[in-house]
Amino acid sequence: MYQFLTVRRDGPVEYLTLNRPDVRNAFNDVVIAELQRWAEAAATDATLRVVVLGGAGKVFSAGADATWMAAMAGYSREQNEADARRTTAMLRAVNTLPIGVIGRIQGAALGGGAGLAAICDIVVADEQAIFGFTESKLGIVPAMISPFVLAKIGVSAARELFLTGMRFDARRARDIGLVHAVVPAADLDATVQRYVAELLSAAPSAVATAKALIPRVTGRLPEDVAELTATTIAAQRASAEGQDGLRAFLEKRSPGWLPR
Repeated sequence: MYQFLTVRRDGPVEYLTLNRPDVRNAFNDVVIAELQRWAEAAATDATLRVVVLGGAGKVFSAGADATWMAAMAGYSREQNEADARRTTAMLRAVNTLPIGVIGRIQGAALGGGAGLAAICDIVVADEQAIFGFTESKLGIVPAMISPFVLAKIGVSAARELFLTGMRFDARRARDIGLVHAVVPAADLDATVQRYVAELLSAAPSAVATAKALIPRVTGRLPEDVAELTATTIAAQRASAEGQDGLRAFLEKRSPGWLPR
């Protein structure tokens, strides 16, 4: 189905793996196109509730593929812009999936790999993992991933890390909000599974609604979003899952969305 991605389904959970371990799961145009195609299919799959995004081998993703970058050196400005738009479309498609996306990070997440981590809702990292927005070291900038990264780490950290291109460890990544859990390598999968279970315990419509609400409220004054927040909670309370969840709580039973 894919050249550089592997997909494994386990009920409502999908395990999506970047599968180019020989080049440390580096991006090229094929990887970007396949991630876009996968995200478009995932967005229409009503049975899918959680995605775990990982990388094969010792490294999550080392960023852009050297061979692909060498080819881009000969691109015209128009070709570069078209290529960048395709990458941006892929990032947006994954970022806006109406389900929980968990990043499983081992080894390193550099450049675009760190950008992929930024579009995950929850990130679990091996305590030895290294991160970096290393584009400036190559004479370029992390432009396409910047909106997603800034939403996670803020302006101050971005100024330091975008400008220097310096690498940083998993604990620093957690401190700035890029990572949520840092664990020994032996505990990586167990921690991911705990987050999978937490997401599956939440109502699918509540997950989708909350995820869509966050960017609409971020950075705005409470009075400016009062109508939005009121209509959002009213609609969710009146929804089938909202009603079932409230009744389940009062009746001390499990709601209908829990896996059987």
